[in-house]
Amino acid sequence: MRSVSKLFAFALFVIVLPLHANQLPDFKSLVKDTSPSVVNISTVQKGGGDQAIHPFAGQGNEDLPEIFKHFFRMPEFQQGERPRRKTPQSLGSGFIISDDGYLLTNHHVIVDADKVIVRLADRRELEAEVIGSDKRSDVALLKIDADHLPTVKLGASRELEVGEWVLAIGSPFGFDHSVTAGIVSATERALANETYVPFIQTDVAINPGNSGGPLFNLDGEVIGINSQIYTRSGGFMGLSFAIPIDVAMDVAEQLKTNGYVTRGWLGVIIQEVNRDLAESFGLKKPAGALVAKVLPNSPAEKAGLQEGDVILKFEGFDVVRSSDLPHHVGRVKPGEKAKVEIVRAGKPEVMRVEIGKLPNQEELAQSTLKKPEVDNSNRLGIDVVGLDQKRKDKWQVSTGVVVRRVLPGAGAEAGLMVGDVITMLNGEQIQSVGQFSQVTESLPENRSVPMRIVRRGSPMFIAIRTTD
Repeated sequence: MRSVSKLFAFALFVIVLPLHANQLPDFKSLVKDTSPSVVNISTVQKGGGDQAIHPFAGQGNEDLPEIFKHFFRMPEFQQGERPRRKTPQSLGSGFIISDDGYLLTNHHVIVDADKVIVRLADRRELEAEVIGSDKRSDVALLKIDADHLPTVKLGASRELEVGEWVLAIGSPFGFDHSVTAGIVSATERALANETYVPFIQTDVAINPGNSGGPLFNLDGEVIGINSQIYTRSGGFMGLSFAIPIDVAMDVAEQLKTNGYVTRGWLGVIIQEVNRDLAESFGLKKPAGALVAKVLPNSPAEKAGLQEGDVILKFEGFDVVRSSDLPHHVGRVKPGEKAKVEIVRAGKPEVMRVEIGKLPNQEELAQSTLKKPEVDNSNRLGIDVVGLDQKRKDKWQVSTGVVVRRVLPGAGAEAGLMVGDVITMLNGEQIQSVGQFSQVTESLPENRSVPMRIVRRGSPMFIAIRTTD
């Protein structure tokens, strides 16, 4: 009887296995159809005289957080050997978006290159013209002099769902047209220092040389550009990130038309809302982007946004985390009006803001230092003094009080530090030491209230709770 049972179980396994196998994606036909439109990209950059150097030496990757790496290939040299190669160095990948020679890759693949060489699937090598490149999105548009080229089909990354199968084709370590596959792990993922790209996260194996290569869905449509990995070892660890094709094509169209990219700008410095801050602002749960500072002469200031407002929705999109907001703002064209839903002093409000043009980094940096009075505010466990002119000018604050000493108590538990400038407490702007004392004495007992501080020039809100 046992033999019959075992034979039946084996027969069932043999029958079920092919059925399960038939449900797996047919990557063979997908690769055959899409790989001709994927290219290898090499660059040459000259240093002093006739010496050729690697185009990313001394820049590029240093700007990224330690655990996020762009995917380029570094040439190896023996100790003491000087890099003198003039031959192109294989750096990344790209893909053709029009049959007359336009193609996309990453900004970091071609930045500062004197010459960009594109190797096609048929082994032809052509020099490419850089039509435009955008550092903020890490997208570059190239053009080669050729006709009737195989092109990719473009998908809609906004329709992508977690769990979908995806496939990458690129040139890791110079191995052309290498194929890897996996699933979508997350969408709209925010990364450190990458404010304007809602990345697609996958578990597709990506390595140096995959930069700029396409990420396909099962319909053979490009839905992303492979751009970064999360790594502690320098190699693939199961977390890869791609630029959504919707974002990339918007950038490409602007580069082709104008040669540069414009983005929407609200003009606020924001921070995450944690549980204590949510309670202090009367929110049911931690959510939204807390406005820590409204920049002068910004669209936010003109529309009446205030420090302490919590932005919960922008143009109908939920702002779950503060990092969600820049993605949505950047997509709005300057001059258009956007609907912003906020909570102010515990009450919901709706505002219309005319979005401005995102300034360059220098302009943005400029937007964003009498004997002082002394007060011993024991209820919060802090000593404060009046704000002197030096700090006003240095930290660009006009009113507030300065933390001189932090004693055991509510201030220490909230993380206050000596030198912090307190500009707002429980919704009231702090004008002087005396007023700060009055506001402190009127605080509700055993409840978190919001306090806005400026620490080394960076504004932020903290939640502080009185206990008596």
